[in-house]
Amino acid sequence: MNLAQTSIKSVLVALLLSSAFVPNLSADIKKGQKAYLKQCKKCHGNGTKGAAMKTQDEWEAAFSNENAGFKSWHKDTKGEKYTNSKKFKKYAPHLKDFLYEYGSDSGNVPSCG
Repeated sequence: MNLAQTSIKSVLVALLLSSAFVPNLSADIKKGQKAYLKQCKKCHGNGTKGAAMKTQDEWEAAFSNENAGFKSWHKDTKGEKYTNSKKFKKYAPHLKDFLYEYGSDSGNVPSCG
């Protein structure tokens, strides 16, 4: 293998490895909105009201450290069962993206609640 082929191979391997550490790139705001409407709306109101409960930085912090802040807010509430479920773990990146996108300081408003 010549130097150019080795360099290209190294870049491709680096890209492949780095993509394994960025799972949120595939998060989907619409999936997050659906999860919110299904799981959160009954306690927190429509998506506009719910997302505006926190700023974008607060949503970011709530979903860091394996969603620790978000889970702590729901401890000893009706939402605790959901936040401890496999379903929540699956949809948390989407829910985070939805809430972040429409946080109180974002200037964005979700369509259809």
